[in-house]
Amino acid sequence: MAASFPMASSRLETAVDAPAGAVSWGAIVAGGAAAAALSLILLILGAGLGLTSLSPYGGQGASAMALGFSAIVWVMVTQALASGMGGYLAGRLRTRWAGVQGDEVFFRDTAHGFLAWAVATLATAALLTSAIGSVVGGAVKAGATVAGSAATAAVAGAVQGEGEGAGQGPAAYFIDSMFRRPAGPAQAGEVAPAGPVPAAEVARILAQAGQDKPLAPDDQRYLGQLVAERTGLLPQEAEQRVADTVARMQTKAREAEAAAREAADKARKAGITATLWLFVSMLLGAFCASLAATWGGRERDA
Repeated sequence: MAASFPMASSRLETAVDAPAGAVSWGAIVAGGAAAAALSLILLILGAGLGLTSLSPYGGQGASAMALGFSAIVWVMVTQALASGMGGYLAGRLRTRWAGVQGDEVFFRDTAHGFLAWAVATLATAALLTSAIGSVVGGAVKAGATVAGSAATAAVAGAVQGEGEGAGQGPAAYFIDSMFRRPAGPAQAGEVAPAGPVPAAEVARILAQAGQDKPLAPDDQRYLGQLVAERTGLLPQEAEQRVADTVARMQTKAREAEAAAREAADKARKAGITATLWLFVSMLLGAFCASLAATWGGRERDA
C-alpha cells in the first residue's frame, strides 16, 4: 500500500511536466496584462509628478527642457519596470518543459518574455491610439496649419466683426492710427470730421493687400480721401499715410509668418524627438521583458 504513493506522485509529476506545446499562452497573456496595467499606473504617476513641477506664474517652476528630459527618463523607467514585470511573470507562470535542453529552455523563456511585451504593447496601442497618433502626427498637422494661415493673419483678420464689432480685429490699431488727427492746435480753415470712421469698410479694403501685394491705386486714393476728410491733412499727405500704414501692416504680417514658421519647425522637431525616444523606450522594454522572462523561467525550474 505504501509503495503506491510514489508511483502516483511520479505519474502526477509526469502529467504536469508534459505540456501540449512549447508556448504557454496563458502565462504570456497574464504577463502582458500585468505589464500594461503597471505601465498605466506608472504613466499616471509620472503625469502627477510632472504637474507638481509646473507653476501658474511665469518664470517659476521647471523649464520646458527640464520637463522634456524628465518625461524621457520616466518613459524609459516605465518601460523597463513594466516590461520586466510582465516578462518575469510570463517566464515564472509557464509550465515546465520536460526533456528539453537548456539552450532551448532559454530560447523559449526569451520568446515568452518578448511575446508578453508584444501583447502589452498591442493592448496599450489599442487603448491609446488617439494619443499615439497625436504624438506622431501632431507636429506635422500643426506645422501645415499654422504656417499656412499665418501669412495673412495680421491683415485678413481685420475683417472679423462688422457692424457693432467692426474695427476690433488685429488691424484695429492700424485703422485708428490712419485716422488719427494731427496733434497740436487747430489750424485756420480746418474742417470738422465728416462723421464716424467706416472701420468695417476700411478693414475690408485693407484686407485686399496681402503680405507683399500693394494696395490698388483706386483703393489708396479712396482711403486717402477718407483720411483727408477726417483729419484735415492734404490729399497727398493722406495718401502717404495710407501707404505707410499698409507697409507697417505687411511688415507685421511677415513677422507673424516668420514666428509661426519657427514655432511650427520647433513643434516638428519636438515630435520627431519624442517619436525616436518612444522607439528607443520600446526596444528597452522588449529587452527587459525577454531578460526578465529568463530569470522567471530559472526560478520556475529551480
